[in-house]
Amino acid sequence: MILQDKYISLLTDFGFKRVFRTEPNKDLLIDFLNTLLPAHHQIQDLSFKNNENVGNKQVDRKAIFDIYCQAKSGERFIVEIQKAKQNFFKDRSVYYATFPVQEQALKGEWNFKLSPVYTVGVLDFIFDDHKHDDTIVHIVELENQHCEVFYEKLKFIGSPRIAVVGIQI
Repeated sequence: MILQDKYISLLTDFGFKRVFRTEPNKDLLIDFLNTLLPAHHQIQDLSFKNNENVGNKQVDRKAIFDIYCQAKSGERFIVEIQKAKQNFFKDRSVYYATFPVQEQALKGEWNFKLSPVYTVGVLDFIFDDHKHDDTIVHIVELENQHCEVFYEKLKFIGSPRIAVVGIQI
């Protein structure tokens, strides 16, 4: 019997989650994130967190992340695959980032020290305001008027051009 190769598309929700959001493939997610992260935030190990966040009140809008995980060192990562162009993807990314920030709040006395939060968007489209940009990976952080990083613990990382679209299984 001859075995045929099977491929899974990383540009589908199913394929992306099947490859990157399963415990046996956790190393693939770590390697992927480490290619995007600065040297001082390289991940050694991580754990998957509940990817559904329902908010604090019944009337709050919920958020369902494709992948939500936390490094053993405390950094939190939201990883989203977005195939179809979405006009408010940047707004949604900012909204999603508020959940891992809020969940760090401790009841009672608290020093407000936060672990870094990364929102990673793997996009199969290009934002209109970047259509003439040759950059493959965009890293967005909060800077002051002198272009100095004001707060380094919140980063948005996006890649509008996908080079690998399938993986052999």
